[in-house]
Amino acid sequence: MNLVKYLVVGILFGIVLTKTEAVSWYRIYEMFHFQSFHMYGIIGTAIVTGIIGIQIINRKKLKDIDGMPIEILDKEKGNPRYWIGGILFGLGWALVGACPGPIFILLGAGFYNVAFVLFGAIFGTFLYGLIKDKLPH
Repeated sequence: MNLVKYLVVGILFGIVLTKTEAVSWYRIYEMFHFQSFHMYGIIGTAIVTGIIGIQIINRKKLKDIDGMPIEILDKEKGNPRYWIGGILFGLGWALVGACPGPIFILLGAGFYNVAFVLFGAIFGTFLYGLIKDKLPH
């Protein structure tokens, strides 16, 4: 039964992203060419929503589904791996016109050539898993 609620939330999220055109290759193209505010507005809204959500969790000392307190640990500051990872993620996003979430939405919408992008994302994750111990962290 737990899987059903995750499936429903995923479908609703997919509908929202589709209706807001956040999965549109053209909108992503506009964003990376600084021709439109559309995607920056969506990303900015997500950031503000996350900030408000984390503040609510911290101030009300909310608990997770198992009754344990939610603990959000601080990230390391000034670490180049965040910059390098962010740049690689952004380059991949710009090259294929989709970040990981919309890949599944586009597949569900019938854009089957995105399966190549999904394969590349899975292969890249697998490759990172193989070499992560050899990379500087």
